[in-house]
Amino acid sequence: MSLHPTLQPYADAWTHSIEAISELVQPLPEAEWNRRTPCPGWSVRDVVSHVIGLDCEMLGDPRPIHTLPRDLFHVTNGHQRYMEMQVDVRRHHTAPEMTAELEYTVIRRNRQLRNESRDPGTKVRGPMGSEVTLEQAMRTRAFDVWVHEQDLRAALARPGNLDSPGAHVTRDMLLEALPKVVAKDADAPRSSAIVFDVHGPVEFLRTIRVDIQGRGTLETAPALGPAATITLDWETYVRLSCGRVTPEAVADRVKTEGDPELTAAILRNLKVTP
Repeated sequence: MSLHPTLQPYADAWTHSIEAISELVQPLPEAEWNRRTPCPGWSVRDVVSHVIGLDCEMLGDPRPIHTLPRDLFHVTNGHQRYMEMQVDVRRHHTAPEMTAELEYTVIRRNRQLRNESRDPGTKVRGPMGSEVTLEQAMRTRAFDVWVHEQDLRAALARPGNLDSPGAHVTRDMLLEALPKVVAKDADAPRSSAIVFDVHGPVEFLRTIRVDIQGRGTLETAPALGPAATITLDWETYVRLSCGRVTPEAVADRVKTEGDPELTAAILRNLKVTP
């Protein structure tokens, strides 16, 4: 048996992004590993450490036994503490140590994927001791690795791959989160419609309809007379949705129409990553 067809797009997206990351960091001199990324509190080294650490967990490796220092001001909750463990344990690793571990981890993960024959619904270990399906785990890895590839590209001034396989996995995951963002988090009016018009390397036009019970649904049909329309480019949409920038920082790249309080609330709540 081989990888289930449902899982293949996620494996392909992960492979594309992890190879791009490896290519980006392989030639970096030591000082470049300390460059700040858009990911709050994390350097280039930290982002790569996170990628290595979570792929090691996908491989079933035990988590490191490590005590976090108390002065990590970007770590404010349990989820962040969980993620920081794999990062902080590698904070003093040299550039050759980082690239060697990344390369070894990629080799092991590629071997795992080649031999993967489990059903997509198989339960596997997820973050914080949770259980998730294999499909959910692989989809989340493809999303995570592509977003962190973009973090590294921003830090190193090497833009690219905004329309790669990982970008399309990311689009679908972010779109799934929109009904909650609009209907619950931003408390959009009942019986209203909000339109998102995203252009660029990945483009889409989607409507969130809020019904009389206050539930949001995602639709591809355009809305007539929406309560609000938000127009922005794909890269800005990703950066807002992943908490890399504030709405104020990218106000010149976002065009809004309709109720200003509603559009402000939506943009304020657009961040969906922990």
